[in-house]
Formats: sequence, C-alpha cells, structure tokens
Amino acid sequence: MPLRNALNALTARRGAWAALLLGLVLSLGVIGGLRGVDAPPRAAAAPTSSESARVADFVSQFPDADVQSVLLVATRSDGARLTSADTSALTALGTTLPAVPTHPASPTITSEDGLAAILQVPITTSPDNAENADTITHLRDLVQANAPSGLTVLVTGGPAFGADIAQAFDGADITLLLVTIGVVALLLLLTYRSPILWLIPVVVVGLADQVASVLTKALGSALGLSFDAGVVSVLVFGAGTNYAMLLISRYREELRHDQNHRAALVSAWRATAPAILASNATVVVALATLALAVVPGTRGLGVAAALGLVVALAGVLTLLPAALAIVGRQVFWPVVPVVDRVDEHATSGWGAVATSVMRRPALVVGAGVLALGVFATGLTGTKVGLAQGDQFRVASPSARGLDVLSEHFPAGAAQALTVMTRANHVEDVTAAVTSVEGVTSVRPLPGTTGGASPLVRLSVITAAEPGTAAARETVTAVRLAAHSVPDAGALVGGQQATDVDARTGNLRDLTLIVPLVLLVNALVLLALTRSLVAPLVLLGVNILSAVATIGAGSWIGRQLLDWPALDLQVPLLSFLFLVALGIDYTIFLVHRARSEAAHHGTRPGMVRAVAGTGAVITSAGIVLAAVFAALGVLPLVALGQLGLIVGIGVLIDTFLVRTVLVPGLFGLLGDRVWSPGSAPAAQAAAPAGTPRVPTLVG
Repeated sequence: MPLRNALNALTARRGAWAALLLGLVLSLGVIGGLRGVDAPPRAAAAPTSSESARVADFVSQFPDADVQSVLLVATRSDGARLTSADTSALTALGTTLPAVPTHPASPTITSEDGLAAILQVPITTSPDNAENADTITHLRDLVQANAPSGLTVLVTGGPAFGADIAQAFDGADITLLLVTIGVVALLLLLTYRSPILWLIPVVVVGLADQVASVLTKALGSALGLSFDAGVVSVLVFGAGTNYAMLLISRYREELRHDQNHRAALVSAWRATAPAILASNATVVVALATLALAVVPGTRGLGVAAALGLVVALAGVLTLLPAALAIVGRQVFWPVVPVVDRVDEHATSGWGAVATSVMRRPALVVGAGVLALGVFATGLTGTKVGLAQGDQFRVASPSARGLDVLSEHFPAGAAQALTVMTRANHVEDVTAAVTSVEGVTSVRPLPGTTGGASPLVRLSVITAAEPGTAAARETVTAVRLAAHSVPDAGALVGGQQATDVDARTGNLRDLTLIVPLVLLVNALVLLALTRSLVAPLVLLGVNILSAVATIGAGSWIGRQLLDWPALDLQVPLLSFLFLVALGIDYTIFLVHRARSEAAHHGTRPGMVRAVAGTGAVITSAGIVLAAVFAALGVLPLVALGQLGLIVGIGVLIDTFLVRTVLVPGLFGLLGDRVWSPGSAPAAQAAAPAGTPRVPTLVG
C-alpha cells in the first residue's frame, strides 16, 4: 500500500508536476554546486605498489623531479644523410629553445646510419598533462618556426606524449555527448515513430548524465580515483535509455487494457520496476567489484560507473513516470494506443520466431553454439598490449616522432629504463645491468636524493622495440641483474617497466574480477529463477557469448581496423560489460518467462515471453550497441576497441542469445530447467475469465 500510494502521488496531476519541479531543482542544484570540481588527472597504468610506481615515487624526491626531457627527432626532408652543417644547426636550435637554466639542451646525437639525429631539451613539467600541453605546444611552434632549412623536426618523448593525450581529449567529451544524444534520439524516433515521445527519455537520461558527471568527478576528487568520463557517460546513457524503453513499452501495453492512463502508468511501473532494479543492482554490484582492482584506472572506473548507473536508475524511476503522467496517452501520437484487450502475443512476429525455435530446439541450440564457437576462434592470434605509438586512433606528433626514432636509433632510446640504486653501489649495479643482453648503454644521471643513504639514477637504453615480448624480457632481465647486487636496494622503473607492471596488474585483476562478476550474476539468476539448473545454463551461455564476442571484435579489429593488439584493460572491461549488461536481457526475458509459465507451462510461457519482450529487448539492444559504438569518436584506440566489442556483444545477445539460444535451451529442458524446485506450471493454469496477471516486461 505505501508503494501504491507513492506511485499514485507521483502520477497524479499535481504530484507529477511537483515531482518534476523538485527533480529539476535538485538536479540543477547538484550540477551548479559541483560544476567547478575537476576529476583527478589520468591515473598511472601500473599498480601503485608496483616496482615502477615505487621508482616514480623516488624520482619525485630529486631536486629536479619536475624537469624532464623531450626529444627533438630530425631527418632531412629529402631522405638524405645529415650533413655537419645540419647537426651544427640543430645544436644551435637547442640553444634558442626555452630549456631549464640549470639543464641546457644536449648536443646533437646522430644515428649510426647518419639519416637522423636527436636533441634532448629539458623542460619544467607538471603532474597534470593538460598543463604540460601548453608548454609542448609553445615548444613545437618555436621548433617549426626555427627549424633548419631542409630538415623535418618532430617533438616526442614522455612529456610530449602525455600532452598529446590531453590535447586529443580537448572537446572530445562534448563530441561524444552530442553523438550519443543524436544516436539515442534517432533510434527512439525510429522505434516509437512519435515526434513527441523520444524527447522525454532523452531529456530525463540526459539530465541524469549531467548529474552523474559532476557527482562522479566529485567522488573521484575526494577519493583520488581517476576514470574515463566518456565510458561512464556511455553507460549512463545506454543503461538509462534501456530502462526507459522497458517502462515505456510496458506502459504502451497497459494502455491497451486500461482507459485511465495514470492507472496504466502505475501498473507499468509496478510491473517493470523489479526487473529494472534487479538489472541495475546486478550491473552496479559487478562494477563495484572493480574496487578490488590494483590498476588505478580500472578501480576508478568501477566506482564512478556504479554511481552513474544509480543516478540513471533514480531518474528513470521518478522523473520519467512523472513526465509521462503529465503528457498522457497522446505522447504516442500519431499511433495512440486504444483499449482493445487484444492478445498481442498471439500475433507477434517474435512469438512466431520462438514457436519455430521450440519445434526443433536441439538443432537451433546446436547451430547457435556452433556460431558462437566460430566467433570465438577470432581470439586465435590476438595480442594484448598496445605500444605507446599505437594508442592514438589518429597518429599524434609524438607517435610519429617515436616511429622515426625507432627506425634509426636503438628502439628503446625514447623509453629509457630508470634504475634507482644506493650511491655507494653505482659501479656494481652499472656493471650488472651492462652485462644484460639487449642493453646498449648505461649512464648515471645527475643529482641524488640526499640523506644518510642517498639514491642515484641510472638511465638504461635497450635495443628491443618497446611493447614487444623481447622488450618485456629485457626489463625482467635488467631487474634480475639489478636486484642481484647485494645491499644496493636497486629498483627498475621507466615507461617500459611500467608497461610490464601494468600487464601483470591487469592479469591479476582479470583473474580476480571475472570470477566475482560471474558469482554476482549466478546469485541474481538463482534468486530470479529459484532453481539451480537455469542459472548454470544461462550463465554458461552468457560466458560463451562474451568470449565469442571478444573473439569476433578482435578479428574485425585486426582485419579491418589494423589493430596490432588489444589494450591491456580491454579484455577485462569488455568481459565485465558483456556479462553484466548481457544479464540484463536475461533478467527481462526469464522473469517474464517464469511469470508466463505459471499459467501456460514452461515452453508456451517462453514463447509468450519472447513475444512480449522481443520488440523492446531488440530496440534496447540496438540503442545500447549504438551508444557504445559512439566511443569510437574518442581519440584513444582502447576506447574504440571497448565500444566496438561491447556493441557487437550486445547485438549478439539481442538477436542470437535471447531470441534463439535461451528459448531453445528452455525448449530442450522443459520443466527440468526449474530443478530442483517445482515448475511454475504446477500452479495450474488460470481459468478463462481470470483477470490478466501483471507480468514483468512487455
């Protein structure tokens, strides 16, 4: 009764306006109050406890910790060898650039083939890449204006690469938001064919997205958690629109049975809210498991995304019904539902598909599993771990500089290893590291940390191309050699070492988080179906679908998009989103199937469930897939990979798993799917004339 009274108040004439006004005031208050809060800068790729992170902490203790060198990489525009006049001009160029007074630019270093040269220019940097972007931009402008005639000079190196990332995201979030809104609006317009209806969920979910944006930034700032805001926005828009479509679809169904649109809206809310809540809770808990991750960016994304989805849920379950109550039945114009009490399940095209599946379930299931198995073979040959130069969707100036550098100098020259050691063991550590195969040079860097046991830095250049298996093996060998020196306390860091530690951290997160996510989904399905067989079957299909999707996405990326590898975080995040979001549609379908089975039997109940949910699940799946595909407008390859893989997975779930495989499995197992509990059909079918029992989704 309290819930019904609250719903009646929410959908009443005055109550709906009051709810909308209150929601708008609260939302604008949150947005305005937290508008100035900035999220923390992008997190380090490696765990904070890793060896490379510890080296970075020690480096920050040096007096010149804020001084880092960028590299000027020069080649002749005609491809010829550099002349002595060219190298002299480059050295002179270095003296004109705004270097740190106590750290002048280096002399020009020419490659062995004489086709390229590098110049090290120290600059004062900030922990925030966005602040460094102005410095790098000014430096590049000066280099372009003063470069010696006939030479092409590129600015690259660590600070330049970080600045390019920051600049690449300038305006990207706005672009993503506009593309996402456009995609959602278009698909809602095509789904409902109403010039009015699409606007309501877009406004409600868009408002929730803006509230979630400022709240997640404030949370990230308070907890020191970094995350990709674009991924959070896509999740909020995608999931929020799905929730809205489920409620609206059921509302339209209820309008065919009730002349009072407010009563129909209350019935629709009561019928869909349990599924929406279960779906939201499942994804939120699954995302919350990322709080146990050791990779900082993964941990921050989980916490922020979970908060964002809670905000989306609140908006859809409160503001959306209030808005629908105000507009009334005419919101569906020009196809306004009328009271006809026709059993729409009997004429549904989705019902016909499910009926066909039930005729030969074994054949259908076999073909579906075979198709997923074929998709999964795309994992063969998949590599994980993008090189630094491959991380941009469009090649950046720093990436082009790295390519030129690796062609003419030792491949590791742009990403030197940093070895920290006690000052009284420099010679021993230098000798040990120099003896490692693949190390081309070792030289001490100026400065110490001071104190009773000062630390010094060694710069180690390696021959292997960064990001390759050979480079990782070299890092491991250098660490073993450095650690073997007694009492030196040697540690090995730098970008290549960070990549190794990031790979280890992501593998650890994958092996920890995946079982936890599967456990969460299993418990939800156990509560939903009240059986043991159904959760095992459904979870097995979900896992196979996720693996197949990652395989298909990886194959498409390699063959059509020239992806050399998947980003380190993509396998875990893809699997998490595919399983957690895929279980949504399982919840919507199976809860409806159990409700229908109580009056029609397991197999007919599944047919009616597919008939009742087919249209809305398909529409919701297309919307969610399109929203994730919008991540492709962002500049990082990793986000494009995540968007493509999850988008493909949602479509596979929508058209193959929920429409064919799950009904086929129910057709094969029949009442045994509810074991060890009793089948819902055992309750006896309802006699003719019994009032229609509210079902979950439609």
